[in-house]
Amino acid sequence: MSRSVACSFFFDNELLGEPGMPAMDACALCAKPLARDSDVFMYRGDTPFCSEECRHEQMHLDAVCAKQAARRQQIFSAETESHRGQRQPRKVSVAS
Repeated sequence: MSRSVACSFFFDNELLGEPGMPAMDACALCAKPLARDSDVFMYRGDTPFCSEECRHEQMHLDAVCAKQAARRQQIFSAETESHRGQRQPRKVSVAS
């Protein structure tokens, strides 16, 4: 398969309007239009980027977000664990 046929196949046969899927006509980070005769750098299988730099920047942003989410989860788990110790049943005295 020649390069022009492969590029044509890549761009022309994509599904249009599929929710949650990035379009293959622009870089997912900087929105630069993707030309049919230039390289497309993919990340996570279906996200196109115009350059290795844009793809690397997205990978860096994803790593930062993942670390922040893990930290939030760690803080939440620690807070939940500390509250468990404070929730002891109260003894109610009943007059006989």
